[in-house]
Amino acid sequence: MTFSLHERLAADTVPVWTLDLSHVLLMRDARWPWLILVPARAGVTEIHQLDQTDRGRLIEEAAQAGRVLERLFSPDKVNVGALGNMVPQLHVHVIARRRDDPAWPGPVWGHGAAEPYAPDALSRRIEDLRAALG
Repeated sequence: MTFSLHERLAADTVPVWTLDLSHVLLMRDARWPWLILVPARAGVTEIHQLDQTDRGRLIEEAAQAGRVLERLFSPDKVNVGALGNMVPQLHVHVIARRRDDPAWPGPVWGHGAAEPYAPDALSRRIEDLRAALG
């Protein structure tokens, strides 16, 4: 079985970077700095299905993504979660949250409609994230 990105993730995100294990994607929602890590392992739907090495690597990559979001956006909180109710492919959300964001203190999921990035803002966001991740 070959790894391929779930169609919903492909539609809702923009590729940013590739780490040792995971593809780093940016959610197409300008309301939050929101990264998604997708381990490049075919058929994996749960963290416990990764081998021990990949589980450790995923945690380290989520921590790296969190540090990047802290450095770039100075959030009040970084949320990390792996739900998979809508998209079964294993993916980890890393989201920079602020007390003044539109969903605070609740979850971002299901809170209104996504707000698209302006093209120039999207380009700048991706450049900043790539520089910080690289």
